[in-house]
Amino acid sequence: MIEILTNGPANAVQDAGRPGLLHLGISGGGAMDRLAFDIGNALLGNDPGAAAIEVAMFPFRLRIEADTRLAVTGADCAATLDGRPLPPNWAIEAPAGAELRLDTPRAGARAYVALAGGIDVAPVLGARATDLKTGFGGHAGRGLQRGDRLALGPAAPPALPPGGHGALPDADMAAFWSLGATRATLRVLPAAEWEGFTDAARATFTDADWQVTHEANRLGYRLEGPGLDMTDRPELLSHGLLPGTVQVPASGQPIVQLADANTCGGYPKIAVVIGADLWKIGQLGPGGILRFQVVTRDAALQAGRDRAAWLARLAAQSSR
Repeated sequence: MIEILTNGPANAVQDAGRPGLLHLGISGGGAMDRLAFDIGNALLGNDPGAAAIEVAMFPFRLRIEADTRLAVTGADCAATLDGRPLPPNWAIEAPAGAELRLDTPRAGARAYVALAGGIDVAPVLGARATDLKTGFGGHAGRGLQRGDRLALGPAAPPALPPGGHGALPDADMAAFWSLGATRATLRVLPAAEWEGFTDAARATFTDADWQVTHEANRLGYRLEGPGLDMTDRPELLSHGLLPGTVQVPASGQPIVQLADANTCGGYPKIAVVIGADLWKIGQLGPGGILRFQVVTRDAALQAGRDRAAWLARLAAQSSR
């Protein structure tokens, strides 16, 4: 059991989400930075889908009520356990009574607290993720509040080494964090209306810097930059949306759909961010800069395989 010591309407229990329910109008949801979420579970030897806490409002504190193991991943938020600093992406033994504190991130926007066995809340529609938009799942369908107590699932992985252990970033992760999590290049595939944009607009899309505006949340990020024009803006019926879809409304300013995106929409789609790069958006806050790079379908699939292989190696190393 753990006790939450700070209020945070945007801090919530999240897992890998609810795939396969878009036809019912239910967003996939889940962790905004799936990579950080996956790293936390891998470091602890958890099931890959074990629920964790997504922290987007700081400072954040919790108290451990029984001996356990925890991992803090994602944003570099000067994490401490009973005042002892924890490196980024680090797992450690946490004794009963210990207090975990996460301060305002020095880099990044979201941190994840994974615990051995995962957060044990009741599954809703096959997942423990909190849908903050519609108010179900997670802990009472809402963000975490001071005084909330969360149970942990059963766990019997090997004890961690003295002082804990961590994950060394791969080259893509290292490059992102070296820039202070303020700039990111996202690989994309052309979407359905790609050819409907002018040659100049397609060139601008990949050549320009796009700034994340303050209209940025779990539903999507609205970007600001040069306007993107179409040769003839069509009247479209609403169509299905997935996280990573880049829509362009009449303003010409792109919107990137994210974890809690609506399940359908009618704006033209210029591109879709590949799955292996979506995690970067979850770590960019307002003012962050995005660039887009068009890649092939084969390259997108290979990037996903490479990331899955890296996580599998991390999980294997952590279970020794």
